[in-house]
Amino acid sequence: MKRHSEQAKNEAMALATQKSNKASNVVDDLANRALAMHARYRGKIQTQAKVPVSNLHDLAIWYTPGVAEPCRAITVDPESAFAYTNRGNTIAIVSDGSRVLGLGDIGPEAGLPVMEGKTLLFKMFGGVDAVPLCIRARDAADIVRVVEMIEPSFGGINLEDIAQPKCFKVLDEARHRVSIPVWHDDQQGSATAVLAALLAALDVVGKPLDKIRIVLFGVGAANVATYRLLTAYGLDPKAIIACDTKGILHAGRSDIDQQKAEFVDKWRICLESNGDKRRGGAELAFRGADVCIAFSRSGPDVIFPDWIRTMGANAIVLACANPIPEIWPDVARNAGAQIVATGRSDFPNQVNNSLVFPGLFRGVLDVRARTISNRMAIAAAEELVAAAREKGLSPDRLLPSMDDWTAAARVAAATGAADMIRFRGARSAGHQPKWLRTRPQRTNHLTSTSSCSR
Repeated sequence: MKRHSEQAKNEAMALATQKSNKASNVVDDLANRALAMHARYRGKIQTQAKVPVSNLHDLAIWYTPGVAEPCRAITVDPESAFAYTNRGNTIAIVSDGSRVLGLGDIGPEAGLPVMEGKTLLFKMFGGVDAVPLCIRARDAADIVRVVEMIEPSFGGINLEDIAQPKCFKVLDEARHRVSIPVWHDDQQGSATAVLAALLAALDVVGKPLDKIRIVLFGVGAANVATYRLLTAYGLDPKAIIACDTKGILHAGRSDIDQQKAEFVDKWRICLESNGDKRRGGAELAFRGADVCIAFSRSGPDVIFPDWIRTMGANAIVLACANPIPEIWPDVARNAGAQIVATGRSDFPNQVNNSLVFPGLFRGVLDVRARTISNRMAIAAAEELVAAAREKGLSPDRLLPSMDDWTAAARVAAATGAADMIRFRGARSAGHQPKWLRTRPQRTNHLTSTSSCSR
């Protein structure tokens, strides 16, 4: 009997290895094709006029001398730039290339293909015009200064692929310095997609949110933001165990304690999470866990099958590292995972911020939101789940796919509505948000001076 059991185990491992090798070949083929296509087209975006130009009269309207009139109007009321230019539909994708995908610090030039790709997705799925800006300002203060300097040209800022811990400071500082919404997609976008996938997966396996235990594998920008959003949604932080390269986070981690001024959020996770007070390597965190949310480094063989085998029944594994997940989906399933998701579109269950940011920014720009709140991110996540539920949730179908053109529109509407609810609530409470009290007032030329004084 024991011999048969060993034989079956060996056959299963051989099958998993065969599937893993096949997946690796597919990845290699895709990589070669991607390189060739990028060279053929020399990138993937361009600038194109949206107004009719057929003669010199048209040019006189759109450029000199006609262009002087909107310039004069904007001088009187800077806010009218949103009416007379494309500012209200244009965002900047700002990156220093210090942490690109799973590739690490590859610099601004090497990060440009990713930023062009995001520009493509913004336009295709959200109708948003995005401009990739890969900059050499590597210090957090310098990045914030760049955001401040370019604010007059954009309706929003999408921060991208900035390493921690400076990414947290850049986001927090930039949001206070400018009057347009600032969003760090690696943080907030990833967290929103994860929340949506988690809610859908729990629905499939029939587990309530308040009865689960979660492993956060990796404590970088994405998982720190995931921790923030999960706890904002109501999850007890004591039900979360976080792991970094040195093992489980807990209040006794002196290495993090010594750097807590720099890694504020990481130290907070040490203090708030891990209700079981576990200590040791990452493998100990997986024991009995219901969910693993991984944002660490490109795999495979970063998460091991033996760790998955120690998880609870109907385990959920979100292996989100790019370009290769921490563990191949088939390997995770063979180890006992009921649901497996990755950040890639060529596997079932893509959990990627690309499902979030095009629609979210569409909604943000449409309602002229001045910030992007947790309420708006949660609304986007819940709408993604609702869209998927209408087509039927299953272990291989948690969220809408990237080719579902309705998903971005639904996210846009949900996000915009969440901001409008906040605005109406403030107005009905008898006060205005600070940005409304301090923004320049438009002149109403149809109102007399005396009626204004009343």
